[in-house]
Amino acid sequence: MEDNNEKGRDEIYSERVKAGKRTYFFDVKATRSNDYYLTITESKRKPKDDGFFYEKHKIFLYKEDFNKFVDALNSTVNHVKEELLPEVDFTQFDRDNDEGQQAVTSGEVSDSDSDLKWD
Repeated sequence: MEDNNEKGRDEIYSERVKAGKRTYFFDVKATRSNDYYLTITESKRKPKDDGFFYEKHKIFLYKEDFNKFVDALNSTVNHVKEELLPEVDFTQFDRDNDEGQQAVTSGEVSDSDSDLKWD
């Protein structure tokens, strides 16, 4: 009998971020000794023969690296926003995923959305 908890690593919390053709999963898991770590998974749907498959890439992030990781990520994103693309209004990407998905599936796109590109 196979255990879906990856050898005793219970999933404690999960967030999903849909981003065009990609989906990102942020999962908190526990070890057998109740230590916690984060997995970040990028999942991308790709065609294969008559169907499709999901290509996945995973990062394991341990508690001792949380602060360094978040600091480096924030620093890098801020560099892109402030130094490389200062003319871009990044608030245009802030809309709620549910609203964006609803607008796309129902075919209703407002004039303010017309300049945005969907993957």
